[in-house]
Amino acid sequence: MSGSVPNAAPKVTEREARRVAEEAREQDWRKPSFAKELFLGRFRLDLIHPHPLPDEAAEREGGEFLARLRDFCATKIDGAVIERDARIPDEVVKGLQQLGVFGMKIDREYGGLGLTQVHYNRALTLLGSVSPAIAALVSAHQSIGVPQPLKIFGTPEQKRAFLPRCATTDITAFLLTEPDVGSDPARLATTATPTEDGSGYVLDGVKLWTTNGVVASLLVVMARVPKSEGHRGGITAFVVETESAGVTVENRNAFMGLRGIENGVTRFDGVQVPVENRIGREGEGLKIALTTLNTGRLSLPAMCVGAGKWCLKIAREWSAAREQWGRPIAEHEAVASKISFIAATTFALEAVLELSGQMADEQRNDIRIEAALAKLYGSEMGWLIADELVQIRGGRGYETAASLAARGERAVPTEQVLRDMRINRIFEGSTEIMHLLIAREAVDAHLKVAGDLIEPEADLRRKGRAAAKAGAFYAGWLPKLVTGPGQVPTSYREFHPSGCRDLSPHLRYVERSARKLARSTFYAMSRWQGRMETKQGFLARIVDIGAELFAMSAVCVRAELLRTRDGAEAGRAAYELADVFCAQARIRTDELFERLWTNTDRDDRTLSRKVMAGRYLWLEEGVLDPSGEGPWIADATPGPARRENVHRTIE
Repeated sequence: MSGSVPNAAPKVTEREARRVAEEAREQDWRKPSFAKELFLGRFRLDLIHPHPLPDEAAEREGGEFLARLRDFCATKIDGAVIERDARIPDEVVKGLQQLGVFGMKIDREYGGLGLTQVHYNRALTLLGSVSPAIAALVSAHQSIGVPQPLKIFGTPEQKRAFLPRCATTDITAFLLTEPDVGSDPARLATTATPTEDGSGYVLDGVKLWTTNGVVASLLVVMARVPKSEGHRGGITAFVVETESAGVTVENRNAFMGLRGIENGVTRFDGVQVPVENRIGREGEGLKIALTTLNTGRLSLPAMCVGAGKWCLKIAREWSAAREQWGRPIAEHEAVASKISFIAATTFALEAVLELSGQMADEQRNDIRIEAALAKLYGSEMGWLIADELVQIRGGRGYETAASLAARGERAVPTEQVLRDMRINRIFEGSTEIMHLLIAREAVDAHLKVAGDLIEPEADLRRKGRAAAKAGAFYAGWLPKLVTGPGQVPTSYREFHPSGCRDLSPHLRYVERSARKLARSTFYAMSRWQGRMETKQGFLARIVDIGAELFAMSAVCVRAELLRTRDGAEAGRAAYELADVFCAQARIRTDELFERLWTNTDRDDRTLSRKVMAGRYLWLEEGVLDPSGEGPWIADATPGPARRENVHRTIE
């Protein structure tokens, strides 16, 4: 029997939606954060340099596993077949399970491999280079599926019950999004109604874009528990068995890229979930999700690194073979600049990933901002890398690998990597949402200090107390933003070893820019106060500047690591890549600083309102719309399944 549920997502005000999101945030900073300090104008190089390293045993075990995985990928996986058939062969999934791939991050006591975050990232980089669909399958299972939230929040009983299955036989999925609910979880419509005897909950609702949902046997489901006597209510996380009565996969979705991905629409109709399957307390679901993503987001930049490495290989080989006007195209400046961008940026993406992953393993720092920046920067720059490769390849970049092979040329799937990479700017928080999420964390110190000063409902007495508190904080903080090591020519000289490029000017630039970034943020807070949260264009640029500064820091630290670890020649090569990347990043950063105050944000808002009011309907004339009929958003009214169950079991 179905529980009593509304027919649509609940209506909430903007204020209510923000309150729900704010309550889900980690409120405190118990550990230092390099990125948080960067946004506050403090360049804490000591938090990342010398570059943290894994212990020898972890490095040896991880390396041995990666060697086995590489052999499996080279001999057992055919990415072209997955692209052609839009499905990962069952024998490939089974082989990966036997190899331990689905238990890479699960502790050994539960049957997993217990690998570090760094080696897990490297495994995803390798898998993604062969088939992004497989990397998505593994990542959705382990980074955001059942294993990770149970690892952090699960009870001992839950870990014993589910983690051995996750490590060996079961595929899992994470279900949050709904047909009418994306990044606004306050409107979540799926409900979990407590049973009268207190033994469990009755789950009703529809979930959309359930990556792995078509083949998963265990699900993490976010649902709203109604507030009632004995129940604090709120969005809550549950482990749900897919074989439970009332669970139906109603559709296997198809996309522009990632053709082998098992993504669907899942309906819950009166699904009985025992209370022991609830993760954490009622109302803690969003906090669990966000905490899980602190490291879970690193899986996506790992795949971007894999794409960048492959793009660099193809760009190099093709640009040497293809001649134009009597010379290889690599010798023409127009192409050389693209090759340089691909190489330097790939080095940067790997530097950011390795640093963030090792910091996650070390657990000495809070990396919530670093992981989010890695996701944002990786997805945006990875997309640009793929686009540049298509341009270098020309018409062959637009042609499918199958078509190239059919006419006798090397089957290079350039257009596929472009299609596969595009989703990364949307997955696990779109670029726009990531900007807002990171911006909120970046200005956290300011908001805590300002408090009632920017609170519209605060009375004059509360505002007065807040003003005094803010004045004391800024009196001590602002003077420190005037001068720093970035203005001292001898600062960071350890980054100019004999025989290598000089990276110290770039680190001095980062230090100066961090202080400038903090001053800009303070000025904006003073100018807009409570309206700051509506200045999304400004906040996005603030975050993008922070991302560039983080990447510059990471490449310099990694270049020095490679020099000391791998020898002089490797060091010289790494320093060359780091130097060119930093030069490119400085140009982008300077432009972003300029656009903080010189932009068309106000004009864009005005024009958009007029577009929405229909003022320019005449501009749409002269074309036909090939779209089919139907609603913009499918009906997600809870109730019995309306379609055949397309869930399948890996055989």
